[in-house]
Amino acid sequence: MKYRLLLLLIITATATFAQTDPRLTIKLQEAVKGFNGQIGVYVHNLKTGKTAAINADTLFPTASMIKVSIQCGLMDKIEKGEMQYNQKLVYHDSLLYPGEDILGSFKDKDTIEVSKVAMLMITMSDNTASVWLQKLVGGEYINNWLEKNGFKVMRVNSRVPGREAIRAKYGWGVTTPYEMCRLFTLIRKGEAVSAGASERMYRNMGRIYWDDKAISQIPPFIETASKQGALDESKSETVLVNAPHGDYVFSIITNHNKDQRWKPDNEASVLIKKISALLWHYFEPESKWKPADGVEKYMLNE
Repeated sequence: MKYRLLLLLIITATATFAQTDPRLTIKLQEAVKGFNGQIGVYVHNLKTGKTAAINADTLFPTASMIKVSIQCGLMDKIEKGEMQYNQKLVYHDSLLYPGEDILGSFKDKDTIEVSKVAMLMITMSDNTASVWLQKLVGGEYINNWLEKNGFKVMRVNSRVPGREAIRAKYGWGVTTPYEMCRLFTLIRKGEAVSAGASERMYRNMGRIYWDDKAISQIPPFIETASKQGALDESKSETVLVNAPHGDYVFSIITNHNKDQRWKPDNEASVLIKKISALLWHYFEPESKWKPADGVEKYMLNE
């Protein structure tokens, strides 16, 4: 019995090691060394199955990345016939989320389709659009979908009864780098809600306005699906890359950042770009591509 148990442990350890990419893990550890804040990273090569991780199961604030979960809840309602993707909605001033959102500039009683609100939520990260869709779908409904689909910690916190304490700590949503990658992978494989819903979501996630960080380090002719999150103390990004030699997905989330400036050279923003570039050239070692000279002045999206 002891020998069988020992053999099982050896097999399990060997299988786990086989899935881990030690060389990439070392490169990531070197890349994040000296960062003034908390950081979590998870990388999964969907072709080889190899992974690399740093604090991948640690809880972090999602900031706007939670909007991918809201999108899933919306699509689930549509799949069940409780909503329609092209149905008309009536905007009211009471929905306004203070800021510079496009939807927030609408006049009271203007109409807009659900599809356009969803596009604004994902593509522009429009907060008014996101709060509106969360209200229509229901925060508890979204969290139930996440739980039913095997997400242990990713949840919507804001405007969800009983989650006030965790909201005070993590904000709108909470997740881990691993679970962010898992959600993106489900959508990529057509397994989130349904194949049709996943395809629509993936198209939305491939039309991101906020392409000045991780995406800026990936050639513009390579398709990506992504979502970004940003708070004073936290910067994050999850990207699934349709690379020539195989898809890969990564999530980088920071928290308690010392540098809280909203500037292009913010320490966390620079690190996100650095890791994205590292991954592109790691998985595509023959690529000679790099950002064009002078492109920086065209990437000032704020």
